[in-house]
Amino acid sequence: MSLRKTAVSGMFWTFGQQFGTQAIGFVISIVLARILIPEEFGLIGMISVFIGIGTSLVNSGLTQSLIRAPDPDQEDYSTVFFFNLAGSIIIYWVLFFTAPFIAVFFAQPALTEISRIYCLTFIISAFSDVQLTRLTKEMNFKLQLTIAIPSLIGSGLLGVFLAYMGYGVWSLVWMGVSQSFLSTVQLWIRTGWTPSLMFNIAKFRYHFKFGYKLTLSGLLDTIFTNIYQIIIGRFFLPAQVGFYTRADSLKQLPVSNISIALNKISYPLFASIQNDDARLKKGYKQIMQMVIFVIAPVLIFMGVLAEPLFGFLFTAKWLPAVPYFQILCLTGILYPLHAYNLNILNVKGRSDLFLKLEIIKKILVVILILVSIKFGILGLIWGQLFASVLAFFINTHYSGKFLKYNAWQQIKDIMPLILLAFVAGVFVWWLDYGLRDYPDIFRLISGGVVGLLIYLGLSLLFKIESFGEFKKIILR
Repeated sequence: MSLRKTAVSGMFWTFGQQFGTQAIGFVISIVLARILIPEEFGLIGMISVFIGIGTSLVNSGLTQSLIRAPDPDQEDYSTVFFFNLAGSIIIYWVLFFTAPFIAVFFAQPALTEISRIYCLTFIISAFSDVQLTRLTKEMNFKLQLTIAIPSLIGSGLLGVFLAYMGYGVWSLVWMGVSQSFLSTVQLWIRTGWTPSLMFNIAKFRYHFKFGYKLTLSGLLDTIFTNIYQIIIGRFFLPAQVGFYTRADSLKQLPVSNISIALNKISYPLFASIQNDDARLKKGYKQIMQMVIFVIAPVLIFMGVLAEPLFGFLFTAKWLPAVPYFQILCLTGILYPLHAYNLNILNVKGRSDLFLKLEIIKKILVVILILVSIKFGILGLIWGQLFASVLAFFINTHYSGKFLKYNAWQQIKDIMPLILLAFVAGVFVWWLDYGLRDYPDIFRLISGGVVGLLIYLGLSLLFKIESFGEFKKIILR
C-alpha cells in the first residue's frame, strides 16, 4: 500500500476510534456531570498528576522505541513487556504507601483510598501496552476502534449506574479501573500476541537508550500539564478544581480528538520516511495546516458560545467554569503544533533534544506560575496561554533546523487559517448577543451553523489549500 493510501486508511480508522470513543465518553461525562457535584470531579482532578506520572513511568518510552525500530522481533516485544510489567508493580506500591501524604497535601482524607484503587490501572494497562503498540506500528486502527468502544461503553454504564446509586466520586474511580480492565482483556484475546519468557539485555539497552529520555520528557510534561490542578487544589476549594478540570476536559475534546488521532498516524508514518527530509517537511506542513484548519474554528466557536454550551450540557451549576474555558480554548489552538514539532525530534532519534526542550519549557512555566498566581485562578490560566505561545517558539527551534521550516514560516502558513476562524467567530458572537434571551440549544445551533457557513465560505473565497485537502479526504 502506498504512503498516501496508508495515511488515508489510517486516518479514517483512527479518527473513527478517536471521535467514536470521545463522543461516547462525552455523553457519559454529561450524564455524570448532571448527577455528581463539581467537588467530586475535583477530587479526581487532584490525583490526575499522580495517575499521569505512573502512566509515563510504566510506559518508559520503550513502546515508542518499538514503533520507531525497523524490524522488532518477539524478543524485543517480550523484553519491553516484562520491563513495563515489573515497573508498573513497583510504581503502584510506591504510590500505595505515599497515598496518605497526597491526602495530607490536599487536606482531603478521602484521597488515600481513592489513589490506591484508581492507580491499579497502572498494573492492568501494563499487561496490554505492547499489544496496543503492535497494533499502532502496524497501523491497525480498525481493531483498536473495535476494542476501545466496547471498553468505554461497559465502563461508562458502570460509572453511571454507580453514580445513580449514590456512590459519588467512587463511580468515577471504578469507571476508570473497569475501562482499563476491559481494554486489556480484549487486547489479549483479539491481537493474538502473547509474550515469551525471555528478556534480552542487549535489546533492553537499545530501547531504553532511546526511551528513557522520552520518559523523563513525559514525566515533566505530565507534571506541568497537571500543575494547575495541583496549585488550584492546594490553595483553593475542590469545587474550583472541578470547574477547571471540566473546562480543560471540554477544551481537550476537539484538541485531543484531532491531534492525538493525527499523531497516531503521523508518528509511524514520519518514522517510515525519517531519512527523506523533503517528504518529511511536506507531510508535516500538510498535517499541520489541516489540523489548524479544523481545530481553530471549533475552539473559537466553542469559546464564543461557552455560556449556552455549559448551561445546556452540564446545567447552571457548572457556569463558573465558563471564563476558564474561554481562555483555555485560545491555548488549545497551538497544542497540536507542539506535539508535531516534537514528533520530528522523535523520528529523527533525537530524544535528547526532546528532553532538553521540555526542561527549558518547564522552567518557564514555573516562573510564569510564580508571577501569575497572585492574580488568582484566572491569572494562572492567562499565564498558561502565554506559556503556550512561548513554547511554540521553543518547540520549533530544532525541528525547524532539521526540516528548514522555522517558527516564522510555520506561523505564515497557519495564520490565515486562524484569522479566518476569528473573523467567523466575531459573526457568531454578534449573532449570539442578539439571541441571549433564547434557549441555550437554539443559541448553539444558530451560532454553530452560521459560524460554519461563514468559515467555509471564507475558505472557498480565499482558496485555502487545506479546505481542498480536507474535501478530498472526506470524499475518500
